[in-house]
Amino acid sequence: MYYTVYNAPIGELYILEKDGVIIEVMFDDEPFIAKKQAANLKKEDTSVLREAKKQLHEYFHGDRQVFDLPLKQSGTSFQEQVWEALSAIPYGESRTYADIAEAIGNPKAVRAIGQANRRNALPIFIPCHRVIGKDRSLTGYAGTKTDMKAVLLELEGIPFVQK
Repeated sequence: MYYTVYNAPIGELYILEKDGVIIEVMFDDEPFIAKKQAANLKKEDTSVLREAKKQLHEYFHGDRQVFDLPLKQSGTSFQEQVWEALSAIPYGESRTYADIAEAIGNPKAVRAIGQANRRNALPIFIPCHRVIGKDRSLTGYAGTKTDMKAVLLELEGIPFVQK
């Protein structure tokens, strides 16, 4: 497995690749360092990782709205349904947790949607940041990183309420 680092306006992003597909984007140093040691990650700018950095650069500079990268993450069939629904949220738009629950045909799964969002290993590429509370408030992002979520929503021009 390989990794690269992209210096984004929200901080350093660690992008991981395995077998020619992007498998994870990490925000935090400590979990990344632990994973790097456990998985024997090698720092290398492969063609896939270079393309990911290029597309992230375009996104953060307002020149890209859709990512076109080989992505793969594993989860339960429920999580995969949620991630597919997240991927369908257009740039510049948001959805509520209830909207996502409706979209996957499971309207009572609102809390489970939040947990599936939290398990999304490919944030930004699979836009879980576009899911906000029904009162338009920021809710958790990558755990507790609502400041990052606010930057991403502002970048895309998505209105929200900060509590």
